[in-house]
Amino acid sequence: MHLDLSSRTAVVTGAAQGIGTAISKSLIKAGATVYLADIDTKGVDAIAQKLGAHSCSLDLSDRSAAGDMIQAIVKEKGQLDILVHAAGGVRGQTGRAIEEITEKDWYEIFEANVDGAFWLAQAAAPFMKENGWGRIVPITSGAGLRPSLTGIQAYTAAKHALVGLTKQLSWELGPFGITTNSVAPGFVLSNPSTLKQWESYGEEGQKALIESIHTKRLGTAEDIASAVLFLVSEQASWISGQILSVDGGRS
Repeated sequence: MHLDLSSRTAVVTGAAQGIGTAISKSLIKAGATVYLADIDTKGVDAIAQKLGAHSCSLDLSDRSAAGDMIQAIVKEKGQLDILVHAAGGVRGQTGRAIEEITEKDWYEIFEANVDGAFWLAQAAAPFMKENGWGRIVPITSGAGLRPSLTGIQAYTAAKHALVGLTKQLSWELGPFGITTNSVAPGFVLSNPSTLKQWESYGEEGQKALIESIHTKRLGTAEDIASAVLFLVSEQASWISGQILSVDGGRS
């Protein structure tokens, strides 16, 4: 199957590392014009330069900043076809007892994972509606379908919220030729946070996790990128409102 995105313009958030970088690479390889967005200015600029793409540095939890970025891209390219929200993560937090969680801890993770996804979709929707075509793909997690391996209450709650948002956007935007689907990765060693989490399990915990995966291996960022590439293609035009678990069969 040949997936041609040469006429499409895309935004990928969380693009400075890991899964976001891999998704950006796959879209560029398929011919898309890609804008890489991340709060890490130095990191996203370096990746964009390496890939020959555009870079945008911003805090996606800021509604005005997210909207301004979308407006600027549409003004420059005349279109926005694909929005992949891979930003988020645990923001350096680790699993702790519920009694220890502060208000700041809770909202910080929601801002990173959910707020940005909504502000971006809100800003992009009018342009996608006008063109009668669009693809929105929030990256959720296995933590959006079951308790999180991180042990972080806000993280699993935020990823569950993204699952709900995916389904709601699909219902609302589907009549305009816009599909909304999510990829829910299993355990992927893709950034310093996941490496830290992996090391915390110890040899026995790592072995148990591998044994719980049907394919008996951890995933890669490229595994996730391949799933996203299909979902944003023309060939996936009748797939919407779905949460695709890419986890080696663990789910």
